[in-house]
Amino acid sequence: MKTLSKRGFLKLSAASISLATVGLPALAQQIDELVIANNVALPSWDPTVGLSAVNPTLQGMYQSVFDLFIAQDTDLAQVPGIVTDWGWSDDKSQIFMTVREGVKWHDGTDLTPEDVVWSLETAADPDGGNPIQFIWSTVGNFQIDGQRITADVLRFEPTIFKWMSFLTGYVRPKAYIERVGAEGFEAAPIGSGPYMVEKYERNAFVRLKAFGDYWGPKPEFESVTIKFVTDAAARVAEVESGNAHVTLEMPYEEYDRLKAGKLEGVAHPVSDIAMIFLNDIEVMTDPNVRKAAVMAVDKRAIVDRLLSGYGVPIDTLQTPQYSAYDASITTPYDPEGAKALLAESGYGPDNPVTFKIQTTRGFKPKDYEIIQAIVGLWRRVGIEAEIEVYEVAKHYELRATDQLAPAAFYNWGNSIGDPTTSTGFAMFGPSPHSVWDGEDLAAMIGPLWGEADEAKRIEGWKAVDRKIAEDALVLPLFQYVQPILHAPGVKVMPHTSGALLPALMTRG
Repeated sequence: MKTLSKRGFLKLSAASISLATVGLPALAQQIDELVIANNVALPSWDPTVGLSAVNPTLQGMYQSVFDLFIAQDTDLAQVPGIVTDWGWSDDKSQIFMTVREGVKWHDGTDLTPEDVVWSLETAADPDGGNPIQFIWSTVGNFQIDGQRITADVLRFEPTIFKWMSFLTGYVRPKAYIERVGAEGFEAAPIGSGPYMVEKYERNAFVRLKAFGDYWGPKPEFESVTIKFVTDAAARVAEVESGNAHVTLEMPYEEYDRLKAGKLEGVAHPVSDIAMIFLNDIEVMTDPNVRKAAVMAVDKRAIVDRLLSGYGVPIDTLQTPQYSAYDASITTPYDPEGAKALLAESGYGPDNPVTFKIQTTRGFKPKDYEIIQAIVGLWRRVGIEAEIEVYEVAKHYELRATDQLAPAAFYNWGNSIGDPTTSTGFAMFGPSPHSVWDGEDLAAMIGPLWGEADEAKRIEGWKAVDRKIAEDALVLPLFQYVQPILHAPGVKVMPHTSGALLPALMTRG
């Protein structure tokens, strides 16, 4: 696998291509406006409400404008942010947090502990639209004493502080939102992050301007335009032509070709995994079909042949960096075993079992081609799958309403590395992010949500992963290595969460 250091910068040449305006290339000694061709469009500016709030691929844009409660280093370690100190009381009946002084909102007003409390309380509101409300509602009865906040633990949640660096864990401006309302905030969002929103055209681009009063390190690029380019080939064309300085998520052969030419690149392991949801409907209720579907897939061959080795095959929903990773759990490639299992259920190459599999096309490198390859491997053992292509937004919609096809390809992000946010939410039936409704699995997972003994909690999740592998309730594929191409005049610091952060980019 080809990777680079998590913390190291690439040594790049100083030559660069600059844009005078969006889409208009011009040669220059220095890039004045950084242009990024992003692989997904931003549908909403509220980072705490709706399906976009739990889309990992949007977090780089959100983190450019808003601050998380607790910041996160490039290796996923939590570091002081808006909250500089945090923890539990000895009996874990309360939590405490200290809020950083001197932080400004983009309108020049002060960020206060009241903003932090209001952000947590609105996130916990069952009618507020936060998809992770059931996490935030585990604490309440907040008290403020200067910059220090305390709150009662209403229901013990061992990952509450981890979530403060993850999806929907953003501080929002109480007074501003109460004054302008949700629509006003959507039209003119403000945060406390390194960049302010200067202009936003839905489905086209967002232009960001560096915030002069940002509490952290000042971004090197004063102006950043993020163009929404959902087609992988179009993103390659953007950066190859000089219409963009940075792009990501392109086919690896294109990455290797362009990196060997006039562009630079970094390929960094990220916390995302490729997986196939198995929905407990139709033929997927037959364990022989599920097990055969898993056994028939040669993950190593897919990584080597389609991803040029840029990936790590996995057998559970944990990567080696996650806290509940268990290398002893394996799901070997065994096509003959798959044929035998299908034969037990009356299927085979001459009488194949049939179902639909859904996938995106161009959202992640080789996503459609990966599914084509898997369908081909399945066909050899007696599985005939029909491919349906959809946008990633449609996947979220169908998953939230438990209407996915019997099989659906997806990239699962887990930038805090905890088993609750990988196996837990993906496989716990009552979760809005799961389509597997098995009561026996839910009974195993349920007690782990509130397990206070950390060692026991992690061992419990490993047992859950073992059952999932033995019963073939999901098809894990591989951990992603994220390809990022950039002009020689830019240095890109990759983030293990997969978030592409312009605030970490500097000039060559």
